[in-house]
Amino acid sequence: MNALPAAAPSERLAGFAALLRDHGLTVGVAEQQAMLQAALYFGPVREQALQAAWRALACHSQREWQLWPDVYERFWHPEKLRGGVKVSGQTRPSRNLRQSVQDLHEKMDAASQPGNQKSAPQTAGDMPSGSQDAQDTGTPRAQGGASRTEALHQREGQMWMPQELSALQQLARQITAKLQPHPTRRWRVAPLGQRLDLRQTLRRSVAWGGELLQPAWKVKRVEPPRLFILADVSRSMESHAALFLRVARAFALEADARVFVFHTRLAEVTPYMHRDTPAIQEKVNAVTAGFGGGTRIAASMQEFARQHARAQLNRGARVWVFSDGFDTDGPELLADALQEVRARGARITWFHPTRQVPAAGALQRARSRIERFVPLASLADLATARHVLH
Repeated sequence: MNALPAAAPSERLAGFAALLRDHGLTVGVAEQQAMLQAALYFGPVREQALQAAWRALACHSQREWQLWPDVYERFWHPEKLRGGVKVSGQTRPSRNLRQSVQDLHEKMDAASQPGNQKSAPQTAGDMPSGSQDAQDTGTPRAQGGASRTEALHQREGQMWMPQELSALQQLARQITAKLQPHPTRRWRVAPLGQRLDLRQTLRRSVAWGGELLQPAWKVKRVEPPRLFILADVSRSMESHAALFLRVARAFALEADARVFVFHTRLAEVTPYMHRDTPAIQEKVNAVTAGFGGGTRIAASMQEFARQHARAQLNRGARVWVFSDGFDTDGPELLADALQEVRARGARITWFHPTRQVPAAGALQRARSRIERFVPLASLADLATARHVLH
């Protein structure tokens, strides 16, 4: 198989900047232009000095400073990493830094010659809005420059800007606050309660010589509902898995949700949701590996109800399933699996990436077990659904 043609140096630098943004670093147009100037200044043979300059431009905190070496090696020297191979079916162009900087110098020399109309290489944020608007007529997303569509409302599986991640976290916080808590059989001490706490009252009376001058009261303890998120990462959901995992991570942080992924098997990824480093992302990729092996939703739901969440599935628990509903198990098995979850008192909400409820036979048979269907193809859908998620 022939390799794809090498990308332009400025495009490689733009790709590196996008990777930095995906890891939480604030790298905008100004930083990209400064990094481009640094590459032209230091040249192709002074990589150590160039990396130090880029690091000073891109890193603004101790966390970012410590994260830089791993991200840099991952992009420019992937051959040095072990266990970082991801099967995608595509051949990626070489991203050698020295060759990229050399190409930049050659293009700058060619542009400086008299009569040459070629302009200096552009970064991803340098595209004029006028030319980009013409491209936006065919697709709601722009490849660079200005766009008429807010990124928050059309972001699906691409790299996310820090402000968009912050908006997602705020949205998850709002939805979590609306989840209705449920009373338990336990009691807690309260200044104004429903019942006298005799034991605590007697303990307080010791300070008063046995006189019951400071009564203690108690009320029913109210706890927030437990939230479980099951995300489908099979081949049919490959283009939506990134969005689903971002949303799941937001609720893992805000609502202490337990997060599972499934395709032909079920695996819990909750510990990985509380950390966001390249090494953790590799582990998530390893867990979600298995695209193309089919989707066993019914078997995964049964394993979830009988093993992973057996002691926590109770009245008031919420189970959110992110899937298109296409199942390789028998069409009647999904309804039985969901019934096991419902029998424990949990409420099931099904998030699907299409405008309409998927026409999968297994999902149609199980509709009576599902409390609510919610379309989820972008953050705009999640923002719209926050009024019905309670």
